[in-house]
Amino acid sequence: MRAMQVIAYDTPLALQDIERPVPLSSEVLVQVDTCGMNFGDTLMIKGTYQEKPALPFTLGMELAGTVVAVGEGVTSLAPGQRVAAYAGSGGLAEFATLSAASCVPIPDEMSSIDAAAFLIAYGTSHVALDYKARLKPAERLLVLGASGGVGLTAVELGKVMGAEVIACARGGEKLELCKAAGANHLIDSGSEDIYERVKVLGGADIVYDPIGGDQFKAAMRACNPEARLLPIGFASGEVPQIPANILLVKNMTVMGLYWGAYAKLRPSVLTDSFKTLFDWYVAGRLKPHVSNVFSLVQANDALDMLRKRTATGKVVVQVA
Repeated sequence: MRAMQVIAYDTPLALQDIERPVPLSSEVLVQVDTCGMNFGDTLMIKGTYQEKPALPFTLGMELAGTVVAVGEGVTSLAPGQRVAAYAGSGGLAEFATLSAASCVPIPDEMSSIDAAAFLIAYGTSHVALDYKARLKPAERLLVLGASGGVGLTAVELGKVMGAEVIACARGGEKLELCKAAGANHLIDSGSEDIYERVKVLGGADIVYDPIGGDQFKAAMRACNPEARLLPIGFASGEVPQIPANILLVKNMTVMGLYWGAYAKLRPSVLTDSFKTLFDWYVAGRLKPHVSNVFSLVQANDALDMLRKRTATGKVVVQVA
């Protein structure tokens, strides 16, 4: 089968012809239709991500496809069933073996493109806002990097959950996308003072931050007493240092979230979240935004788009 692999760190992916895997006990073999690309993939290819598979390995954290074979002991899934999965790696290949427990059946109403764009982006934002921050209706939610893969889902979910959403992104085109996703207020991070704008709007009760750096610092200053801050990632390249005195004076809480860890730490957090999210999708309350679809051999172009932060919403690779 064909696969786009990391042969050496910090080098482009290489198209390889490798042996098709065989499902072991408790595993399924999936023919991959689509693979959702994530900012974490750009870190994994450099060897700087939280998880570091042994070289060589196939990139691609999340995928959607069809079960074609099941290993011994698997009764929850059957050949012909459409599934999506957070795989950690392996999505940029024509076939992948996955733990049956990690696979989520896809609703009939969901396309393979939407399925590949769904799990990590919506899952991260929903677990952050619901399970971690306990977002309540009418709270003011500030979303940094609001036009990106996870940021846009935080805007959309915040609106569905009843928040007053402030979306922060760079440029009018990206901000219009945030407005369409349900943002109540828009801040251009390229030309406006985040701190001043948020304070004028009444301050932030929850900050959702996949950016880090100076934007995190400005957002923290603009928080209300008892605000909750959610560091999701550090796309700016700078991990902010958090002054404990500000947390003390404002009675604030910082809640780190590495979404993928819940697959082992507490799987029910993810399965409960997916059930809610799929129900909302089927009901028409969620609509994934995929800005670009690439072929398997164009996977390096997809990664470049993520590195340069020119994508809006999700980038998907069409494998089959």
